[in-house]
Amino acid sequence: MQLLEFVPILVFVAVYYFSDIFVATAALMAAVALQMAVTRILGKPIGQQLKFTFWLTLVFGGLTLALQDRLFIQWKPTIINWGLGTALLVSQYVGERNLIERLLGRQMSLPARAWRTLNIGWAAGFWFAGALNLIVAYNFSEAFWVNYKLIGGFAITLVYLIVTYAYLAAAGYLTDEAIPRSSEQTR
Repeated sequence: MQLLEFVPILVFVAVYYFSDIFVATAALMAAVALQMAVTRILGKPIGQQLKFTFWLTLVFGGLTLALQDRLFIQWKPTIINWGLGTALLVSQYVGERNLIERLLGRQMSLPARAWRTLNIGWAAGFWFAGALNLIVAYNFSEAFWVNYKLIGGFAITLVYLIVTYAYLAAAGYLTDEAIPRSSEQTR
C-alpha cells in the first residue's frame, strides 16, 4: 500500500520525459484520481492527507492546464508541505495529543516532551521542504525541478526519518519498553 503513494509522482516524471509538463500534469491528475479509486476498492480508509493532495492536484493541475502556466503545478508541493506543517503545528495546541503522537502512539510509548519535539521537528521539516521546492522551481530549469520532485522528495523524507531515529536513539527512547511488541512479533 505504501508504494501506491509514490505512483502519481512516478507517473508525472515518466510522462514528462516522453512529453511535456502539461501532459505530465494531466497524467498526474489522472494518477491521483486512480490512487483514490484503488484505495477505495481495496477497502482502505482515505486519509485526510490523500484527500488534501487529491484536491490540490485537481485545482493546481487544472489551473496549470487551463492557463498553460507551469508555476501552478510547481507550487502544489509547497502548498501540500506547508499545509502539513501547519496542521502539525496547530495539532500541538489543539486536542490532547498532537498529530505525530496520534499517528505513532500505538507503535511507541514516549513522554509528552518527546512527542512535542517530534511534532515540531516534522512541522519545521515540512515548511523547509516547501520553501526548498520554491527555490528549485524559481532558480533551476523545469527538468531539474521535475527530477528534484522525484528524487528530492524521497531524499528529504529519508533524511527526516534518519534524524528522527537519531533523536529517539540519543534520547534513549528506542528501548523494548518504548516499543511494544505485538503477539505476532514475539512468536
